Amino acid sequence: MKGNERNRPDLFDLRDILAAVGLLSRLPVRVDADHAMARAAFATWSYPIVGLVIGGLQATLATILIWLGVPVPLVAGLILAAGMILTGALHEDGLADCADGFWGGYTIERRLEIMKDSQIGSYGTLALIMSTGLRWGALWLALAAFGPLFLVATAALSRVGMVALMYALPNARPSGLAASVGKPEPIHVGAAALIGIVVTIVFAPSPIMMMIAAGLVTGAVALIAMRKINGTTGDVLGATQQLTEISLLIVLAS
Repeated sequence: MKGNERNRPDLFDLRDILAAVGLLSRLPVRVDADHAMARAAFATWSYPIVGLVIGGLQATLATILIWLGVPVPLVAGLILAAGMILTGALHEDGLADCADGFWGGYTIERRLEIMKDSQIGSYGTLALIMSTGLRWGALWLALAAFGPLFLVATAALSRVGMVALMYALPNARPSGLAASVGKPEPIHVGAAALIGIVVTIVFAPSPIMMMIAAGLVTGAVALIAMRKINGTTGDVLGATQQLTEISLLIVLAS
C-alpha cells in the first residue's frame, strides 16, 4: 500500500507497458526493475496492451503463413505454438496448476501446496490437452471464417479478467506472484476493460458476444477460486486468461 500511495499522483505511466510486457511475456524488452516493482499493481491497466502486442504478432504470422499457402489447420497449430513461445507458456502453467490443485486436494492448504509443486498431475495434463485441442479446433474454424485479425482481440480481451480478479478477490497466500504485484486501483481495472473493449470492437466480428463470454468466464473462475482456495493466485490469473481465450475462440468458431 505504501508503494501505491507514493505513486498515486501518477496513475498512468507509459513505462508500465514495458513492465507488463516483461512480466507477461518473453519478449526482449528493457525493463526498469525499480519502476516495475514500485508500480507493479498500477501497471495492470496495460495487461490488455500486452495481449494486443502478442495477438498482433500472431496475426502477422498467420497472415504470412496463409499467404504462403500453408493449410489453415497447420496455421492454427503454429499460431498456438507461437503464443506459447511468446508468453513462455505462463498462462498454460497456471491452468495446469489450478486443475491439479483445485481438484487434487481436499483442503485449502493442500490445494495451495499442490499448486506450488512444479510437477504436473493427471488433472493438469488433461487440462492442457483439452485447452490445446479446443483452441486449435476453434482457431482453425475462426481463421477459415474471418481471417487472422480477431487474434488481436482475443489476446487483449482475455487479459482483462486477470486485472478484475486481482482487484476483486483477496490473495489466497501472503506470498507469490499475485501478492507481490499487489492490487490495482479501480481506475486501472476500468482502463484495462476499456482497452479490451475498444480493441475487441475494432478487430473482432462478434464483439458483444465475446464480451459477454469473457465476463461470464471471469465470474465463474472467481466463484470457483473463492470456493476452492478462498482467493486468487498467479495461477488463477493464468487460468482465467486461458479459459477466457477458449470461450472467445468458441464464440467466433460458432
